[in-house]
Amino acid sequence: MRDQHDLDVLIKSRFPILVVETQEEARLMDIIRRIALSQGQALFQWSAATGLKRLDTLDRGTEPQTHSPGDTLKHILDSLHNALYVLLDFHPYLQDPVNVRLLKEIALGYDRTARTLILMSPHVEVPPELKPYTAHFLGSVPDRPAVRLILKEEARAWEVRNPGQRLRGNQETLEKLVTCLGGLLADDVRRLARQAMNDDGMLTEADIERVIRSKQERIGQNGALSFETDTARAADVAGLDRLKEWLSLRRKAFLGDAQALGLDMPKGILLLGVQGCGKSLAAKAVAGAWGVPLLRLDFGALYNLYIGETERNLREALQAADTMAPCVLWMDEVEKGVGGNAAAADGGASRRVLGTLLTWMAERKSRVFMVATANDIETLPPELLRKGRFDEIFFIDLPDAAARKEILRIHLRRRKLEPPAFDLDALGTAAEGFSGAEIEQAIVASLYQAHADGSSPSSATLLAEIGRTRPLSVVMAERVTALRTWAAGRTVPAG
Repeated sequence: MRDQHDLDVLIKSRFPILVVETQEEARLMDIIRRIALSQGQALFQWSAATGLKRLDTLDRGTEPQTHSPGDTLKHILDSLHNALYVLLDFHPYLQDPVNVRLLKEIALGYDRTARTLILMSPHVEVPPELKPYTAHFLGSVPDRPAVRLILKEEARAWEVRNPGQRLRGNQETLEKLVTCLGGLLADDVRRLARQAMNDDGMLTEADIERVIRSKQERIGQNGALSFETDTARAADVAGLDRLKEWLSLRRKAFLGDAQALGLDMPKGILLLGVQGCGKSLAAKAVAGAWGVPLLRLDFGALYNLYIGETERNLREALQAADTMAPCVLWMDEVEKGVGGNAAAADGGASRRVLGTLLTWMAERKSRVFMVATANDIETLPPELLRKGRFDEIFFIDLPDAAARKEILRIHLRRRKLEPPAFDLDALGTAAEGFSGAEIEQAIVASLYQAHADGSSPSSATLLAEIGRTRPLSVVMAERVTALRTWAAGRTVPAG
């Protein structure tokens, strides 16, 4: 009903041209029919296959000479009907300047004859000449109550088709399925629900996995967004106790019904820190701890030579993330995509990308938890950092002594070495000022050295490698100190 109300308001607002971007043509046409009926307006539909047809009468014959786009627009321009004209998949014909001019002529004549043109396609690029006369409409996706209602309707339909049988499944599985179906269009929810029920008459974990696979296939079609299978557990991350506790407190609200609990939906966090200190691993651990998919946005794949294409790529990537909800959206080194240095060299594309991103962050209703990581806070625009954009800004500093020992344990175990065989106290002390990545690389290098010497890895070989390494905190001491100084009092320590 929300879509019908919003579209009705746009039509009553007397916009000559409405752009409806949707994959649900049948559902939106049904809504437009109801609006036309309630307003007593004539309704026409055009497609390249059928030409222009009137839909609000019993006589639904094709209007003469209306198969070509140009002839159709001339016919509408000459018509005296106060009507709604739905032009299906008209976007390829907007490349023709004659068609664009005809559309503008129709729009300019709206006060004389109230003809509303509705351009309905999966994607429409509006020419600049038509933008002053155009409003956009994006169909909504069903919320949790609506998804439950669809499942209920499909369950009833299944039981009608299978007399004497009851659909099997427990409440926990049903709620998981409702969560996984979130972000999908109503038609897709209905299709996947039917598939789950017709498979074996049961709602099971296998049906949930099928929904997730279906979403992953959609993600695979977007070049800027990738599905990351390599998530991490909280136990894989040394230290960061405050961050772990913060996430633990919000897990139930994110995965459950935050509104019913009287809580705001968690939106996201910004992780600032020294390079190699575990920001990326922490992002992976959020998805692993919450048990939701992890998506990674690649800013490099977003940017396009042509004006407007970069923003469109971002909008499509964010829509794909909304479809995958509930999920974690990881934006690694976000300053490279929207920072000041990028803006100086890309003709303003990064400013437009920032605007698109901020709009999505402010308006989204989906269960997409955003984790942005940054190494250089000075290049980030202040609009991104203001209160309310992120739930919290965490600073991930170089690991302390306890965290360094835990990092050593994790990486030694990962390489099938026994931590008790090493002097972790001495190694942790020697690695003061090292990041987690630098400690890992010291272990890797010491293993190569031990292999070359024909000896077993030991504390001595690892201590020697640590002694040969100059960590970033030494090589770039001034920058690390400046970052720490900025973060003090402005961010929350993650450890």
